[in-house]
Amino acid sequence: MDSREIWEIIQAEKYDFEKISDRIWDYAEIRYKEYQSSQLQCRVLKEHGFAVTEALGGIATAFMGQYGEEGPVLGFLGEFDALPELSQEAGCTQKKPVEGKTCGHGCGHHLLGTGSLEAACAIKELISRGKIHGTVRYYGCPAEEGGAGKGFLVRAGVFKDVDICLTWHPSDVNGVMNHTLANMRLFFDFYGKSAHAGAAPHMGRSALDALELTNVGCNYLREHIIPEARIHYAVTDTGGTAPNVVQAFAQEIYCLRAPQQNQLKSVFERVCNVARGAAMMTDTSLNIRVVSAYANILPNRTLCKLVLEKFKEFCPVSYTKEEWEFARQYQEEEREYALNQGIETQDAEFSGSTDVGDVSWNVPTVSLTTASYGAGTVMHTWRTTAQGKSSIAKKGMHLAACVMAAAAAQLYEEPKLREQVRGDFVKELGGRKYFSLIPADAKAGEF
Repeated sequence: MDSREIWEIIQAEKYDFEKISDRIWDYAEIRYKEYQSSQLQCRVLKEHGFAVTEALGGIATAFMGQYGEEGPVLGFLGEFDALPELSQEAGCTQKKPVEGKTCGHGCGHHLLGTGSLEAACAIKELISRGKIHGTVRYYGCPAEEGGAGKGFLVRAGVFKDVDICLTWHPSDVNGVMNHTLANMRLFFDFYGKSAHAGAAPHMGRSALDALELTNVGCNYLREHIIPEARIHYAVTDTGGTAPNVVQAFAQEIYCLRAPQQNQLKSVFERVCNVARGAAMMTDTSLNIRVVSAYANILPNRTLCKLVLEKFKEFCPVSYTKEEWEFARQYQEEEREYALNQGIETQDAEFSGSTDVGDVSWNVPTVSLTTASYGAGTVMHTWRTTAQGKSSIAKKGMHLAACVMAAAAAQLYEEPKLREQVRGDFVKELGGRKYFSLIPADAKAGEF
């Protein structure tokens, strides 16, 4: 397949997709509430001739578009959820939230979903022209940010008949994402007994004490788990603001990470034991609720090599003097922030998590990254939100669409290449079986 044809297809409609990404940036909807974003993408899929299945897997904002009925099935994974407390005016180099809005696209998912949709539409066009033969799917996957949307979709079986999946993520570099941490989120709900703290403190049982003891215990635990693991927490309910009342309820959410699922399971069990111990010490009761879990990405060498080869066909990307200056301003702002916080901005190993990992344990999957922000930009900050509508961000989106579409086209054309991909997948599994730490009775968005 001549990559120039893919380039021309994407160039022909690039402004339409840029408008889509801008609108999703404006919507800035958080996990499982991406109603406008999902409806917009469903409408675009239908306009491009895709058959659309909405409420995929029983999730209101999940959907799938399919074109073609025969041959290999390739899927493109899209996301479109924003983050809370990251509202920010576009193009502003100082922190300035948009009036009346609290959420913002601080991880670039408005670009991610639109770029994957753009690639899927380019493949659909090649199929309709008879240049390649097969079936293309676009999966609208909600709630990547803490909601494990793809994990719930995997459980619903929506990827069972897919041969290969492709996706991407905005970044400040071009490359492949072949390493992420397994991740899970869980709530600790502590229940005690209220009493007057001055008149009858002995009659009370403090849920807040149990919460605080849990955090103290977990901070001591950090020394005795593998160094690559992470324990984060946030208090979501202290039970009240009156200091002369024994708090009868308190709640917090924990986020745990580890390189591998089995390692994460071990950390999870030990953290839960700390919370149970805290409940015993305070004579309170405890309810543990696991609400999301992500597997680590299972890398595929053949797919990674293919993607890197395709980058060479579309790079380097040219930038104007104005774009270089725009990026430089954010780079300086980011560097100043990083130095003030005592962290490095260069050569940092990616230590985040994504529910793409759950798909990768079930379907051979590749995730690439493209330079969409100024160098050194840290995800989940207002600086990311601010750059989300820039021409640099959109060039990164189009590059991702081109690379994914070109890689997919070659996969459709070469059965032996697909066999190599499958062989790598089986080899990487090494006899291991996929499992999820999400309880079987947990429902998507139930928190």
